[in-house]
Amino acid sequence: MAASFSTSFPAGPTAPALARRAINEFLRSHGADPRALADVMLALSEVVTNAVVHGYRGGEGEVRVAAEHADDRLLLSVADRGLGMAPRPDSPGLGVGLPLVGRIANRVDITAEAGGGTLVSMCFSLGRAN
Repeated sequence: MAASFSTSFPAGPTAPALARRAINEFLRSHGADPRALADVMLALSEVVTNAVVHGYRGGEGEVRVAAEHADDRLLLSVADRGLGMAPRPDSPGLGVGLPLVGRIANRVDITAEAGGGTLVSMCFSLGRAN
């Protein structure tokens, strides 16, 4: 049986923790193996942090998180209405976040949103809790 979830958070320093907590509760309530959640939580933290730091660059905004869980597959998306992806010579990061997400997710798609912003969709394989 498929289950879905979506929520949004203010784009601020607490957004990654709020997103992790919400998705963790959603997945556990639908039988995801807790051991499989570490990679999901890491990827989610990286992508939400990117939305806050790079998409909004410290300004106000909202980060939307959505999940679809069916069988042992999870489709997770993070969207913002920020400035979009562009080279940033003053970047406060090391540039390893998205490559890391690409290694731990089964698939990652990054799309420019109509009207501005970025949508990052990630697919993961999850085990079922016993």
